[in-house]
Amino acid sequence: MTLDVSKEGTVFRVTDGSDPTSLATLVLCHMKGAQRLSGEFAGTDMAQNLNRVGQRAKVSVQVGRHHLSAMAASGEPRRQWREEVAAVVVVGSCMTDLVSLTSRLPKTGETIHGHKFFIGFGGKGANQCVQAARLGAKTSMVCKVGKDSFGNDYIENLKQNDISTEFAYQTKDAATGAASIIVNDEGQNIIVIVAGANLLLNTEDLREAASVISQAKVMICQLEITPATSLEALTMAHTNGVKTLFNPAPAIADLDPQFYSLSDVFCCNESEAEILTGLTVGSPAEAGKAAAVLLERGCKAAIVTLGDKGCVLLSQAEPVPKHIPTEKVKAVDTTGAGDSFVGALAFYMAYYPNLSLEEMIRRSNFIAAVSVQAAGTQSSYPYKKDLPPTLF
Repeated sequence: MTLDVSKEGTVFRVTDGSDPTSLATLVLCHMKGAQRLSGEFAGTDMAQNLNRVGQRAKVSVQVGRHHLSAMAASGEPRRQWREEVAAVVVVGSCMTDLVSLTSRLPKTGETIHGHKFFIGFGGKGANQCVQAARLGAKTSMVCKVGKDSFGNDYIENLKQNDISTEFAYQTKDAATGAASIIVNDEGQNIIVIVAGANLLLNTEDLREAASVISQAKVMICQLEITPATSLEALTMAHTNGVKTLFNPAPAIADLDPQFYSLSDVFCCNESEAEILTGLTVGSPAEAGKAAAVLLERGCKAAIVTLGDKGCVLLSQAEPVPKHIPTEKVKAVDTTGAGDSFVGALAFYMAYYPNLSLEEMIRRSNFIAAVSVQAAGTQSSYPYKKDLPPTLF
């Protein structure tokens, strides 16, 4: 929406992607000293409300890339807006990882000795956000953690990764989500998660974060928060023309059909594809059949990741399965590799939209392969400076 704001014969061009009656638009008009609005807005309630803006309590608003102080009727302090709009927004989970390294995975009922233990930062949503940020994306995390030491540490971790925490909420009603992870010498793992505060992220929180979601280039969701919240986030993004990247993990067999139709890119691993489709997925050919089922359900593109076998892509534009292999590397710890892939893919979707999806996947495969060569989840994710310039 573009409108003309005039002051003493001077015309200002004001662009605001939100509702034309929004406080942000009124504020910018007031800050520029406008006394009247021209064009389609002349004589509207917006024009009549203009003079009232300066008599409201102080808040902070953003229009485009401008950070302005102004007034709001409530008198309540508001969250500060980022000076730069986030290109990649992740609505999802934060988990504290409790990691044990062992020579092998235990059998049912068995107690074994491990050789190392550490606490790290995980959760599919935050993992994906961190990887996108380390590649250079401007990112924002919409999440909920507990009002506890793990939650405090997590928010600080997001800040250290240059991720906006404007909509990183804390609650006293649940503990920060946690994941118990056991990793063997081959890098294979078993994981148990307790979602905790992640399940309390709700649609009211999303409404408060609507501005950052609606202005993103790409939004990512998963299923470590409630499906209803993820679905609402996808709906908000889709309605505003934001590219959606949905990672249905952990998978739900009877997933709401809307998840498919609201997904520009639907990305799952082989085990998730099996749960979603009922098909066996162990090879690229089988992954192609599963991707075809997912595509029939309404997504624009389906990706099935196959670990060290790479990925299979199928899209409405090119409905023939494409196997995109990855480099063979010595895996130290595969935990979070899929999230590294998704975060990298979101980065390329946001910043290199002219690349083919196949090429985006090829580059994301490479980045995920780098991540498995070090222990830990986010701690293993590479930065742009550590990667070949040809990826950028």
